[in-house]
Amino acid sequence: MAHRVVSFTGLKAAMLWLRGLFQSHLDLAFSPARGVETRVVDRPGLWMAPDALARLLQDIRTVAAETLPVGELTYGVLGGDPERLKASVLTVIYDKVTKRPIAFNALAWMPMSLRGRATDVLHMGLVMVSPTARSQGLSWILYGLTCFLLFARGGMRPIWISNVTQVPAVVGMVTESFAHVYPTPDNAPQTFDHLMLARQIMRGHRHVFGVGPDAGFDETQFVITNAYTGGSDDLKKTFEQATKHRQQKYNDLCAGALDYARGDDFLQIGQVNMAAAQKYAFAEVPRESLPGLVMSGAFLGLQSIFLPLIHWLDAKKPWGSLRPFRDRRA
Repeated sequence: MAHRVVSFTGLKAAMLWLRGLFQSHLDLAFSPARGVETRVVDRPGLWMAPDALARLLQDIRTVAAETLPVGELTYGVLGGDPERLKASVLTVIYDKVTKRPIAFNALAWMPMSLRGRATDVLHMGLVMVSPTARSQGLSWILYGLTCFLLFARGGMRPIWISNVTQVPAVVGMVTESFAHVYPTPDNAPQTFDHLMLARQIMRGHRHVFGVGPDAGFDETQFVITNAYTGGSDDLKKTFEQATKHRQQKYNDLCAGALDYARGDDFLQIGQVNMAAAQKYAFAEVPRESLPGLVMSGAFLGLQSIFLPLIHWLDAKKPWGSLRPFRDRRA
């Protein structure tokens, strides 16, 4: 079946949403706020045509070039690594009038195991905003929207997330936006699940966030030491350069635990669950954008129900005793 971009702009677009329930991968285009359009694409390296993928990569590289005029950022999806694009979720924001890309967020799925079961952890990844688009209130789109949509599309099953940063504003945003986050300035407990996921991240997924093999890891504080030697060198900041949070406790946490001269980062681990989704929808999303967001989530939730049903009824796929009927031609 051909892949379609699903848009949400009124009744006509709602019909496109219904047809989009049967696509295999998330490719969602809509206007979450006045003056901008957003596209969310899950695992484009698995299904997107080469020319379309090249255009999408060029869009995020355009934003990166405007954001980092000095130096070249080559790690992650910006380098065009096909394997990383197979495990990435890209959110690109465009100016509605000029169609020019002005911001993006690149998340990454990391396969792991927890309590004997396979699980995918969603790494928060790289966020960049063009200098021409700052102070436009895009943070709720860049940091929470994609997670909310993936949570809805996954049948509202909790999703583990991770984040690596030395920026106090981001540390605070992650702490306040997600559930069961560790570490925090409020002495939240470190659980067995936190520790097991952190060990797997540091053992097998450093390349996702550009941390070299020589970086250390403090399992008590979840601090990555000497973190800027694996491709993320251009992102290293001093404490003075790092954006501060409005609540001083996050600034104090970073100043006390991180060595900015050496280049330290926090590794934060938390969850997107129903409580986090509700908090995001009613505390972070602008009132005028909430109806569209809720309907988007509802349609994606329906997709998580109908797609497995369609796959189950496909007689060409062997499901053994789970097959509802036998293909008599076989």
